[in-house]
Amino acid sequence: MISSDIDKLINYFSRIPGMGYRSAVRFVVYLLRKKHTAMKYVIDALTRAYNNTTACEICGNIDTTRVCSICSSQKRDSSVLCVVSDVADLWAIERIGFYNGMYHALGGKLSAVNGVLPRDLSIDKLRERVSSGITEVIMAMSADIDGQATALFVNDKIKDLNAKVTTLSHGVPIGGELEYLDDGTIIAAFRQRHDI
Repeated sequence: MISSDIDKLINYFSRIPGMGYRSAVRFVVYLLRKKHTAMKYVIDALTRAYNNTTACEICGNIDTTRVCSICSSQKRDSSVLCVVSDVADLWAIERIGFYNGMYHALGGKLSAVNGVLPRDLSIDKLRERVSSGITEVIMAMSADIDGQATALFVNDKIKDLNAKVTTLSHGVPIGGELEYLDDGTIIAAFRQRHDI
């Protein structure tokens, strides 16, 4: 019989996207067996992240400063803006080192099922950024129904701002999430982007 405290821990971890119940059990058992090494490190890292991270006030990225390292960099192309649904997608694109422009994380995708409405996304801030000198907006949304609906909705909201709007090539598979794609697929999608 599992104690209620451990069971609560397993149930909590099982709700993390991509984890599942069996993975959560393995993770918790590992932590409990390595209580003085791995668990201590995880607790320390989570505590530091909890105390020191914040959302970038410009793009929505998560960093340790109010303006993230991407938005504060003088080496990036500030005329190109890549719109992603969430920080995980931003990190997936940034990981490959191919794209050198700026980002805007919307904070989710429109979804009737999940109750995500236009007012829940940072579209007004996006309009403000695009109107301040952006020449190209790249819609880097997942190729699922919610991602494509969000891209079309956002395109409709910014089309009057005279920026070229492109979308990633559909080398990104239908139903695919950017954060799970390999680097080559993301690079190919960027190279083959096209007008919406």
